[in-house]
Amino acid sequence: MPCTFSTEQIASLSAPLDRAKVRQREQGRSKVSYLEGWQVIAEANRIFGFDGWQRETIQTRCVNQSERPIGARGTGREARPGWGVTYTARVRITVGAAAQIPVIREGCGAGHGIDADLGQAHESALKEAETDAMKRALMTFGNPFGLALYDKQQREVTHSAGENGVPPPASASNGTRTIHRSPSPVAPTAAAAEASDDPGLTPLESAVIHQVLATRRGLPRPVLEGFTTAFRKRFQVPQEATSIADRILQKRHHDWIEAYLVQHQQVAA
Repeated sequence: MPCTFSTEQIASLSAPLDRAKVRQREQGRSKVSYLEGWQVIAEANRIFGFDGWQRETIQTRCVNQSERPIGARGTGREARPGWGVTYTARVRITVGAAAQIPVIREGCGAGHGIDADLGQAHESALKEAETDAMKRALMTFGNPFGLALYDKQQREVTHSAGENGVPPPASASNGTRTIHRSPSPVAPTAAAAEASDDPGLTPLESAVIHQVLATRRGLPRPVLEGFTTAFRKRFQVPQEATSIADRILQKRHHDWIEAYLVQHQQVAA
């Protein structure tokens, strides 16, 4: 039976995690490193393909709902009555096209919602639980999904170009989905220097741009109109610009489009 993953996909899954994608939050008396939900979705689209993986929430459960005061601690404001809600969720990730052997991984997660409105508290807790479970399931596929963060020494987390002057590790792409930084034999321009400081400003390869535009053209008309309106608002495209096609040029555009399409797919489902 053929292997589910191509050589390029295996290389991407084995590559170190870019530290620029890692976020931190306070938890108790320590800081915890993590990846945001949209980031792991974007990585799954990049490595597996937009149509190469599926996410299924197979179980959710409300394990706590209780009244609690809500107030900004240390601000002197009077606490308001509110609600605290906790959910647990189990999510299944299936990777593989129709002609491949599917790889199935599952993960469990928890989410907490605190709000004066009980419905809002439930919504926040449920969304957080599903996202947490999805990240735990995808994490089992490799470093790009956060596996490297489970190593306390984070030996497989590397600096991207422009951060401490350390160049990024070489990586393979899945078709045309991986975004590469183009080497330059001459001194970097001001724009290139700015891009090195912000990975989101990295120029897209022409093949990636063509792929994104082809995906855009294939959207149903109502979805395309909503997508165009949202893109114009997000990236402040002038009203006099007749098209956004020539505005899709950088990694930040590519990442936003991936996240937008995934959110639409989830709403449609």
